[in-house]
Amino acid sequence: MSTGVPGVDLAEQDLLREIEQLHLTRNETFLHGSHDALREHTARSFELEQEYLRRHPDREVDPRRTRAGARGDPVHGQ
Repeated sequence: MSTGVPGVDLAEQDLLREIEQLHLTRNETFLHGSHDALREHTARSFELEQEYLRRHPDREVDPRRTRAGARGDPVHGQ
């Protein structure tokens, strides 16, 4: 059971702050957290990231962060 304010109810700045905090604590949770802690961290991260994507469906995507861009695909100018 995930805790915290539901992502849909967070103001934009609060959503961004929560996502940033989750990203900062991910490695520590992964390496040293209990199974329950890791499961909750994963669920909360997914919830908030999905809410961000829902709010920003047309966000800018760096071409280097795509499969083709990461491979240096000449069709995409790499």
